[in-house]
Amino acid sequence: MAPVQEQAKEQHGESKSSSAKEVAAKKAEKEEELSEEDQQLKDELELLVERLNEPDQSEDAYNKSLEALKTFIQESTTSMTAVPKPLKFLRPHYPTLTALYDQWSQKYQAKNPIVTKLADVLSVLAMTYSNENQKDSLKYRLLSGNDTIADWGHEYIRHLALEIGDVYQENLGVNEDLVAQVVKLALKIVPFFLKHNAEADAVDLLLEIESIDKLSQFVDENTYARACLYVTSVVPYLAPPDDLSFLNTAYAIYLAHGQLTQALTIAIKLDDNRLIQQTFDSTKDDLIHKQLGFILSQQNSSFKLPEENNNSSEVQETISNVKLAEYFAYLSKELNLLDPKVPEDIYKSHLENSKFGLGTSGSIDSAKQNLAAAFVNAFINLGFGKDNLIQTEEDNKSWIYRTKGKGMVSTTASLGSLHQWNVNEGLQVLDKFTYSDDPEVKAGALLGTGIVSANVHDDVDAALALLQEYVNDPNKLYQTSAITGLGIAFAGSANEEVLNLLLPLVSDLDASLEVSCLAALALGHAFVGSCHGDITSTILQTLLERDFTQLTNKFIKFMALGLGLLYMGKTEQVEDVLETIDAIEHSISKTLKVLVNICAYAGTGNVLQIQALLQMCSSKPKSQLEEEKKLAQSEEDQQKAAAAAKNEGDVEMTDAEKDDKPEGEGEGDRTTTSNTTATGEDTEGDAKNTNNDNNNNDDEEDEEDDEEEMDADEELYQGIAVLGLACIAMGEDIGQDMSLRHFSHLMHYGNSLIRRSVPLAMGLVSVSNPQMKVFETLSRYSHDPDLEVAQNAIYSMGLVGAGTNNARLAQLLRQLASYYIKSSDSLFTVRIAQGLLHLGKGTLTLSPYNLERTVLSKTSLAALLTVSVALLDPKAFILNDSTTETSHELLYYLTPAVKPRMLVAVDEKLEPLKVNVRVGQAVDVVGQAGKPKTITGWVTQSTPVLLNHGERAELENSEEWITLSNALEGIVIFKKNPEFMDIDS
Repeated sequence: MAPVQEQAKEQHGESKSSSAKEVAAKKAEKEEELSEEDQQLKDELELLVERLNEPDQSEDAYNKSLEALKTFIQESTTSMTAVPKPLKFLRPHYPTLTALYDQWSQKYQAKNPIVTKLADVLSVLAMTYSNENQKDSLKYRLLSGNDTIADWGHEYIRHLALEIGDVYQENLGVNEDLVAQVVKLALKIVPFFLKHNAEADAVDLLLEIESIDKLSQFVDENTYARACLYVTSVVPYLAPPDDLSFLNTAYAIYLAHGQLTQALTIAIKLDDNRLIQQTFDSTKDDLIHKQLGFILSQQNSSFKLPEENNNSSEVQETISNVKLAEYFAYLSKELNLLDPKVPEDIYKSHLENSKFGLGTSGSIDSAKQNLAAAFVNAFINLGFGKDNLIQTEEDNKSWIYRTKGKGMVSTTASLGSLHQWNVNEGLQVLDKFTYSDDPEVKAGALLGTGIVSANVHDDVDAALALLQEYVNDPNKLYQTSAITGLGIAFAGSANEEVLNLLLPLVSDLDASLEVSCLAALALGHAFVGSCHGDITSTILQTLLERDFTQLTNKFIKFMALGLGLLYMGKTEQVEDVLETIDAIEHSISKTLKVLVNICAYAGTGNVLQIQALLQMCSSKPKSQLEEEKKLAQSEEDQQKAAAAAKNEGDVEMTDAEKDDKPEGEGEGDRTTTSNTTATGEDTEGDAKNTNNDNNNNDDEEDEEDDEEEMDADEELYQGIAVLGLACIAMGEDIGQDMSLRHFSHLMHYGNSLIRRSVPLAMGLVSVSNPQMKVFETLSRYSHDPDLEVAQNAIYSMGLVGAGTNNARLAQLLRQLASYYIKSSDSLFTVRIAQGLLHLGKGTLTLSPYNLERTVLSKTSLAALLTVSVALLDPKAFILNDSTTETSHELLYYLTPAVKPRMLVAVDEKLEPLKVNVRVGQAVDVVGQAGKPKTITGWVTQSTPVLLNHGERAELENSEEWITLSNALEGIVIFKKNPEFMDIDS
C-alpha cells in the first residue's frame, strides 16, 4: 500500500503546482489586458514619445507634443495609493526620454522652451524611475527652472523636498553653487506648503536647508499660528543650536503678529531678559503689561522693569506676586475651604491601627511624631493663615513645646508656611517668637520669616531687613536659620544685597564648613540660572583651598549643588566651568561635574547627556574593581595550585608503582617528618608576622576609614547621576517613559546609593502627577529591606501626589503608617508624604512646569532637587536627630516650588470675576488638519477653578470675553468684547 500512497501524493503535488502556475499565468494575462480607455491612453502616450524622437520635426511640433504629454499627466485622476496611469505607462520610456534630453541640450540652447519643458516632464517621471543617489527629480527641476513647480501637485513637491534635503547635506561645503540653487528652489516650495495647510512640511524643509529664520517672511495671519505651534513643539527633539534658532524664529513671528503673551513664553524659554524687555516695549497698553507681569510671576522671575515706564510700579507688583495672597484667599473662599484641618483628618488613625489592634498611643518617640504633625499641619493649611494645632487660642507655644531640640525650630518655622505669601500678617504672628528666650524657638522664627516671604519680592524686602543681622551671629543656630531663610525668601530674585551678605561666608575658611555650604546653597537658590561669575569663582576657590578631609564632609554636597544651580538651563556657558573643576584634585570634582551638567541640561531631554549619565551609573567604584581583580587572581592561583597538585600526585603514583621496596616506605616516612618540620618553622614565622601586624593595627584601621570615606565620596556622583536622569528627562513625555524603564534596571543592578536614588528620581519625573504605574512601583519599593530605600520611596509617593488628594495614594500611605508603626524614622517619612499629598487641602502643586507644561521654572526645580540631594543620605539630614546640625529644616526648601494650581479671572481693575470656562484634558493638535478641539472630556465651571496635571481651560463664550493671555492658567485678565450683544437681554 505504501508505494501506491506515495505515488498518489506525488500526482496530487504535481497537479497542485500546475494549477498554481495556471492561476499565475491567468493573473499576468489579466494585468496585461487593459481596458479600452487605458489601451487608448497608452497608445496615445507612446505616439507622443515617438513624435518627440523623430529627428526632422519642427520646434513647434515638439512643443505641441510636450504640452500634450504634460496635459495627460496633470489631468490623470487616481487614488492616493496608486501611481497615476500616464506615469505608469511612460515609465518604460524614461531612459529614451533622458537620452533625448541629452541630444536636445547639445542641439538647442539651454534656455530653449522645448528643452526646459522636456526637463519639466522628466522631473515628474523621475519619481517613478528611482536611480539610487541620482536625485533625477531635483536634477531636471533645476534644469527646467522653478516657475512651473506648483503645476504638478503636492506629492511631487514633497518628493522634491526630500531630495533637496539630501542634496543640501551632501554638497554643503563641497559645491556651494549647487547649494545656492537648491536653497533658492526650496524657498519657492515653502510658500506652496504654507498655502496648502502643510506647515509641518514647510518647517521641516527649512530645517533641512538650515534656513528656519526665513520662515517669518512667508507666514501670514492665517498660517502663523499653526506654523509656530509646530515650530515650538519640535524644539525638544532638536540638537543645539537648531533648538535656539527655532525658538528665536517663533518669537519673531509672534511678536510681529501681536501675540505678546506667546512671545513672552518663548522669551522665558530662551531665558533672555533682553527679549522680555522687547516684549514689554512692543506695546504701551498697561493692561497687557500687567498680564505679562502675571505670566512672569508664575516663574518667580527676577525681571525688573525700568523705572521710567509709566505705571511701572503697578506692573512690577504683578511680577512680584504681591497680590497672590489675596487671590488665593478668594479661591479658598469660593471653594469653601476656609475651615482649617488638623493632621488627624489626614492620618485617620482609626483606619490605620485597627489592623494591628493599636491605638494612636501605639506610636513611639512622641516628640518626633509631634514634629511630623507640625509639618503635616503646615503643608495642609499652607497659605490659609488659620490652623487648629499651633495657633490655638489657649497657648500659642503649646505644640512647639511638645517637640524638642531642633524640632522646635521646624515647628515654629511652620507658622511661616501657614501665612505663605501674606508677608505682613505672617511677620506679625512670628514677631513675638523672635524675642523668645528659647534659642530654638527664636531660630524657628527667623526661618519662618524667610518662608513667609518666599516667591513674593516687594520693594520692602522685610525678610532681608530682619535676617541680615543674624547672618554673622556667633550663635550657629541663629546663623544657619537666617542663611536658610534668606535662601528660601530670595529664591530666583538675584538680589545683590543677599550676595554681599552671604558671599564672605562661603570664602571664609575659619567659618564652619556647614555654614559655608549652606551659604553657597542659599546663593545658588537666589541666583539660580544666572551663571554669576563671582559666586562661581568663590565656590571653586573655596573647594581648592579647603582641607582634603573637609571635602569628605556630608555638607560639601550642598556647596556643589549651589554651584550647579547657578548654571540651571545654561547649556552654552557650562563648558568653561567644567574645565575649571578639573583643577580640583579630589574625588568631589566628579560630583561637581555631574551636578553642573544635570542642572545645565535640566528639562532639555538631551539624549547624549542621558546616555552619559547611564554610563556613570553602570561604572563600579575602585574598591569594588580591586576586590574583583583580587578574586579573579585568587581563583587563577587556586586553579594553578590544583593543577600542580594533580601533576605531583600523578608522578608519586607512578613512582609508587615502580618501587615496592620497604626502604621506600621508610623514605616516605622521613619525607613526612621533614615536611612537618618545615611546617613548624612556617608556623613560627607566621606567629612573628602576627605580632608585627598587631603593632600596626591602629594605622591600618585609620587607612581603612579613609578609604571608606573616599569610596562613599566616589559613589556620591552616581546617586546624583540618577537624579540627573529625572531632571533631564522630565522635559518631554517619551523621555519620561523611557527613564522609568531605566530606573527599574538600576534598581535591580545598582549599588546601595543608586537604589536609594531611584525612588527620588521617579518622584522628580512625575511631580504632582499621580500616575498609577509610578506610585504602584514606589509602593513596592516602600517595603524594601533597605530601610533608606523604603523611606525615599515613601517621600516620593508624597511628591508624586503632591496637592492632588489622590484617594488611592492616601490609602497606600495609611497602610504604610500601620506597617511602620514601630519605626520612628519611617513613620515620620510617611507623615511627611501624607502632608505633601494633601498640600493646601488639594489646591496647590509642586510641578516645576507652567503655561500648559511648556515652560520650566528654575526656582521650582532647584527646590525639588535640593531636598532630593539631602535625601540621598536620609539619616544624615532629614531624619537626623542632632541638636547641632541642620536637619529636617531642609524640607522647607520645597517652599519656593509651591504654587496654586488655579485659574482666577480678573477684570480690568484686577478684581476677581466670575466667567464660565470649560476644563478638560488637553489634546495635542500639532499638525492636525482643520480646527480640531484642544480639550476632551470637558466640564463647564465658573471661575475660580482648579487645574489638574494635563488639563486645559477654554472660554465657554469666546464672543463675550476677550482674554489677554493665550493660556488660561494662573491669573488671567478678561475684557468685555465691545462688539458683543447679548440677545437674551
